[in-house]
Order: sequence, then structure tokens, then C-alpha cells
Amino acid sequence: MSPNEKAAVPAAIPLVSSISSLAVATDAWLVDIWGVMHNGVQPFHDAARACMTFRRIGGTVMLLSNAPRPAASVAEQLRRIGVPDSAYDMILTSGDAARAMIAELSGRPVFHLGPERDLPIYAGLGVTCTRLEEADTIVCTGLFDDDTESPENYREMLLAARERGLPMICANPDLKVERGGRIIWCAGGVAALYAQLGGMVSYAGKPYRPIYELAFDELARRRGSKVAPERVLAIGDGVKTDIAGAGTMGLRSVFIASGVHVAGVLDEASLGQLFADAPARPAAAMRALVW
Repeated sequence: MSPNEKAAVPAAIPLVSSISSLAVATDAWLVDIWGVMHNGVQPFHDAARACMTFRRIGGTVMLLSNAPRPAASVAEQLRRIGVPDSAYDMILTSGDAARAMIAELSGRPVFHLGPERDLPIYAGLGVTCTRLEEADTIVCTGLFDDDTESPENYREMLLAARERGLPMICANPDLKVERGGRIIWCAGGVAALYAQLGGMVSYAGKPYRPIYELAFDELARRRGSKVAPERVLAIGDGVKTDIAGAGTMGLRSVFIASGVHVAGVLDEASLGQLFADAPARPAAAMRALVW
């Protein structure tokens, strides 16, 4: 660039109050769950109604989550929280994607790093969960106690694992989520520290291609034919997961401003700053998913 040339300024990300105008040219939505459909404690009724409205006009709603559990387990959680089954057609999780990776470890000892509620990820896969000292792979689904711990609590454990050259499968690439107004750490934060320490990490879930390829296969089965990428809209609150993953796959996206990234005012200036160095930019942003 010559001294007289100026770098192009990206167009402002439009802030919209309704998803309806963006829904017109789409056949399917890939909707994040935590931060869009609920906050871990309370359901977001407007988001559920928006999804139900889209389904009524012929659209297909896939809930695409980085939850480290199989879809059936997540569906049960949604019912407990109060998200109705009628808000979506199907669920695909990073836990589903991770199971394909874990299946290759059949007959081998793995160390489970995460809460007991995530143990369904191993069901029927023939792996043995054991102590770290006896394992040859770490499967990280989260922190043992995400209410009180951070990745730093695991530094010594991760250093010992790195010294042994143990690979890690991260079943949830999210760094953090908002739970009932509090920000808590996820498996992605632990995996990021392990990688920083020199450990080898394989990721399942957003923003990585495998989960999107699975998503498009499932959408084609549900709708009876392939769905063109330009007819799919990704909706989520993760800058480096939902929005980045959509960008990687050539999909339009809508950013939902949960407390993970936006604690104060949401306007064009704050959006410009948030996405200044982001790997992808959304087509629009909303404070919450509303029809």
C-alpha cells in the first residue's frame, strides 16, 4: 500500500431488532443454544418463538451447540430449562462430533477431564476412563467444577500430561459461556492453556469444519435435498466459534450479544471494536433473537 492509499474501512455491522428480514432468503438456521436459546438457567422465550415462526413458514431449525454431550442429553436439559421441543427440528452437538473421534480410542484408557454430567459422551464406545497416570489420551469436556475453577487450576496437571506427550480431545471449543448472569469457563479454555503449554489438542465443534459438514448432511436428510450455503443462516453469540465458523463455511451469520462479549452498550461503535480483529464479521447483530 502506498503512503497515499488508505486501508478500506469495513462497513458498519447493522444492528437489527428483528430477524424476520434476514429469514426471508433462508431455508435453514444453525442456532447456538447457550446464550441464544437460554442462559443455562432461564429460557429465552422470544428466541423460541422466533424459531417456531421460522419453522411455520417452512424453515428448518438445527440447534448447533458446542455442548460436550450427545444430542439426546442436551434435549433433556432444554426441556428442564423450559425450551420447547417445537422450537427446533434437530440438535447437533460437539459431543456428537467428539464421539466419532473418541470411537477411535476403543479399548484404550482415557482420562476424563470434566464433570460427571458429561459421561454420556462415552456411552457404547468401549473406552475405559482411568486415572491420568494410566491414560494415553485426555478427553476434556469442561472443568470438574466450573462454578469455582478456572483453567489455571489445572496448570500442574496439564504440565504433567504434556511431559508424557498425551494428546487431548477437546469436546467443547467454547472458552466461556454465560450462566445465569455469571461468566464461567468451558473446555476450550482448558484446551487453550494445554496448547499454550505445548500440548497437542484436537477439537470437535465450532468453528471447525467437521461439525458443519455433519450439520449439512443432517439438513439434507431432513429436507430431502442439499441446502445451498447461501440459504443457511448461522445465529450465535460466539465471536470465535459461531461467527468464525460461519465465515469459514461461507455462511451468513447473525451475532447475538450475550454477556460473554458485550456487557454494556451495543451499538455500531462497540460492534466495530469487537470485530475489528475477528476472523469473520456477521451480516447483522441483535441484542437477543427476536422475530
